[in-house]
Amino acid sequence: MSTVLRALLSMTHKGDSLPSTVLRKTVTPDRRALAEYNIVCGFRVSDLVGPTYPHVLGFPLQMELMTASDFPFPVIGLVHVANRITVHRPLLADEELELTVRAEDLRDHEKGRQFDLVTEARVGEEVVWQDWSTYLRRSGSSSGSGGGGSEPPKPSAVWSVPADTGRRYAAVSGDANPIHLYPLTARVFGFQRAIAHGMWTKARCLAAMEGRLPEAYTVDVRFKLPVLLPAKLAFSWSGTEFALHDAKNGKPHLTGTIS
Repeated sequence: MSTVLRALLSMTHKGDSLPSTVLRKTVTPDRRALAEYNIVCGFRVSDLVGPTYPHVLGFPLQMELMTASDFPFPVIGLVHVANRITVHRPLLADEELELTVRAEDLRDHEKGRQFDLVTEARVGEEVVWQDWSTYLRRSGSSSGSGGGGSEPPKPSAVWSVPADTGRRYAAVSGDANPIHLYPLTARVFGFQRAIAHGMWTKARCLAAMEGRLPEAYTVDVRFKLPVLLPAKLAFSWSGTEFALHDAKNGKPHLTGTIS
């Protein structure tokens, strides 16, 4: 069954408690798939697994968990509002990873309810990588996951992002949500044009910092306004903080910190 079909079938979900299910699989990164992902996101093609790639490896488990009959919210309509990744050490492409995915910490939010989807990677008994993706289930009529505020910082780089970026990222990540693919499919869900994946924006920012980060670190981001494709984006990085803004009007798309 396709990911999109599973997501559509999950529209009947209802409830207010997260399942205790922990899903597992063992995987060794495919070098060709890793190289294709690196090219789309701007990383160098190498034997190292980039900080965001294990999220892609765990995506099938994430979707399996969120489209199961005991999951309280339908996948369609969930908003990915934040992501935190901890890299405990560099990962090599030939390492066998044991992945686990679980949902936790269902809590109130001013715009509805939110929870964390937690993905972990182990090599043997060693936890080498962790990921917390925060999703919001909106209630009421509020829109957007954040925006506005102070003057954006001076950009370190300006990127032109093509209209097919969502389709290219979907091909290497498996995340083929219709809002990312074409203007027509995005308009069904209220967007004028296709929007970039939030995890692509995070990966693209980290790719810009490649080679200048420590071997172990935590990177937190909050996803703000969606990136309508095509786009021109202003990336800024100063010390432990970085951000992504619209290069024309300064509206924020992502803010992040590294610790």
